[in-house]
Parts: sequence; structure tokens; C-alpha cells
Amino acid sequence: MQTTASDRIRRMTVASVYPHYVAKAEKKGRTQAEVDAIIRWLTGYSDAQIMAHLDDKTTFEAFFDQAPALNPNRLLITGVICGHRVEEIEDPLMREIRHLDKLVDELAKGKAMEKVLRAG
Repeated sequence: MQTTASDRIRRMTVASVYPHYVAKAEKKGRTQAEVDAIIRWLTGYSDAQIMAHLDDKTTFEAFFDQAPALNPNRLLITGVICGHRVEEIEDPLMREIRHLDKLVDELAKGKAMEKVLRAG
């Protein structure tokens, strides 16, 4: 049986990608605290829970399966990330991962946090 890109991403740990999210944000003058705020907004995790998942090397699949409260406003996230329209991704897990990617991308592009977090 052949492993697909989706299978690899499902098994990838959040801890392996998190430093890249932070580096992308910091390279554009944003902060790790803002990246953490995005993750809290999207998933409902506390800072301590996020750090525990990073320490435990939780996979993306488990991270999103165990999320305490996926934000209903995440469905307002639209646009293209990694060549795919976020709102058209059929696989629910891949859509959640791309929501996170898109939010970090918007942060790095200088969008105000209120807009990134779909406030108001």
C-alpha cells in the first residue's frame, strides 16, 4: 500500500511544524505569542495544553481530534494555501490543518490580529 501525502501529514507532529510557523511569523516582525493566540483561537487549547502537545509530539490528526473547541468562525477562513482553496478541501483534517496554515500566513503577511481571528 502506497503512503499518500495526506497520510504523511496526518502522522506529522505539530512539534515538527510549530517552529516553522513561529519562524515565518518572526521573520515578518510578528511574535510567537501571536502564533499561539491563533492556535488557541482555532482549537480552544490553552497555552499549557499547546505546550503539552508539543512536548508529547502529538500528531496533527490527534491534535485536531482532541481539540477542546474548534472555533465555529474558522469556517470564515477562505482563500488559497499550498495551491488549494481552503474552503474546497474535502478531507476534514486536511481542511483544519490548512486553516492553521492560512492563519499563520495571514499573520506573516501583516494582517491585523482582529482580521486574522475573524473578529467583528
